[in-house]
Amino acid sequence: MPDVIFPGPEGRLEGRFSPPPRPRAPVAMILHPHPQGGGTMNDRITQALYKTFVRRGFAVLRFNFRGVGRSQGTFDNGIGELSDAAAALDWVQSFHPEAQTTWIAGFSFGAWIGMQLLMRRPEIRGFISVAPPANMYDFSFLAPCPSSGIIVQGTADEVVTASAVQKLVDKLRTQKGITIHHDEIRGANHFFEHELDQLMKSVDNYLDMRLSPDSPIR
Repeated sequence: MPDVIFPGPEGRLEGRFSPPPRPRAPVAMILHPHPQGGGTMNDRITQALYKTFVRRGFAVLRFNFRGVGRSQGTFDNGIGELSDAAAALDWVQSFHPEAQTTWIAGFSFGAWIGMQLLMRRPEIRGFISVAPPANMYDFSFLAPCPSSGIIVQGTADEVVTASAVQKLVDKLRTQKGITIHHDEIRGANHFFEHELDQLMKSVDNYLDMRLSPDSPIR
């Protein structure tokens, strides 16, 4: 899991990168929660998502948004952070251009940034959004949402209301050509404090289905 430093729009960005284990290995990028709420690439959910993609043979990057850890720059309310994510994906693709597919996974603020990146990068084929802050940020840019994915939410989330997430899921499900899965983890708060295992079981079950050669979702 080598430490990496790569160029971002506002200077250097710090990350951890697990290189492709084989030619044409798929790529996954993991985005951390809100920098002003203490979010970093070493957040436990961000790390758990990173590890599950590494185990599945992906080239995987997680990194600190601008102003976090050794990443240069200052917090930019999501606009600059989206540019950071695009630069991070460019960096991975610059030396692993033959990746078959690309996935994006994000937790909370990272889920919001990840879903915006989805709209700009047609090579992203799947997403995992954990506790997307649908009551705090505007998700109307997902029109239409270009990829299938899963949204996982805790029923006792004190930051993101379950009803706002349900509304987002319902809206995305009206679209043709994509499939949106939605799992609710009973009793889990925003940080899945005691339910990390259940969260990752949900993610892993979804990835088992999507990455199977006979998956109904392309």
